[in-house]
Amino acid sequence: MKAKKSLGQNWLKSETAIQEIIKTADLNERELVLEIGPGQGKLTGALLSVGATVIAVEKDDRLIEVLTEKFAAEIKVGRFILIHDDILNLDFSSFFSSLKTNRRKLTASYCLVANIPYYLTGQIIRKFLSQEKIQPAKMVLMLQKEVAKRIVAKDGKESLLSLSVKAFGEPKYIKTVPAGAFFPKPKVDSAILLIHNISRRHFQAEGETKFFDLLKKAFSQKRKKLGSRLGLTAEVWPLCNLNPNSRAEDLRLDDWFCLLDADSHRQNADK
Repeated sequence: MKAKKSLGQNWLKSETAIQEIIKTADLNERELVLEIGPGQGKLTGALLSVGATVIAVEKDDRLIEVLTEKFAAEIKVGRFILIHDDILNLDFSSFFSSLKTNRRKLTASYCLVANIPYYLTGQIIRKFLSQEKIQPAKMVLMLQKEVAKRIVAKDGKESLLSLSVKAFGEPKYIKTVPAGAFFPKPKVDSAILLIHNISRRHFQAEGETKFFDLLKKAFSQKRKKLGSRLGLTAEVWPLCNLNPNSRAEDLRLDDWFCLLDADSHRQNADK
């Protein structure tokens, strides 16, 4: 079967990479896994082999019949659930809630595993990390190598994406996967990325909206000095031991939360 370029399909064929994903996910027989874009089912089979229950969401019409036939036995006993849909349109939190009502032997959360089409990386990560009702306990993602490196960036090299991920969980670069591990072969290497310890602990009430509004404003012109971009009063910066001449990529996650907190206290004091 020919891969569809329009869907960003590069099917993983490397058994070594697949086993590294399984090892990183650290699954058990009571685990519930959401797999995005199972393709022809090579990774799916490995997930099922460790005893996990797999929900796979596949957009490509052609692959539904392939997967239904390949995993007929697992479908029959309820260990493989195939959804024909676009993951960006699927209300997974509602589906998950109804599933948990009928399957009490499964763990209380789920693990997201995906070989992500490069062009959907940011959208998929944001969709699931920002879930209010049911976030994944962990995410094991195959994505473009350079994107994975940006996500785990250290101080002084932060990006909007890296801060967005770190606001909800802890990213860890697991392993580089060469382009030859896929069919068809992409033009760049990929990497396995783990995001774990996922929660909404940093956000209360409207804190999430304010946080991302501030980040978007800062990174929309990231080379400009923050003091002239963010509209924060002068007294806020020393409270966080920060220089208003800093640029967006210079600040760590804690710095952004400090600025928000200091500005909120200042506004309340002015009322």
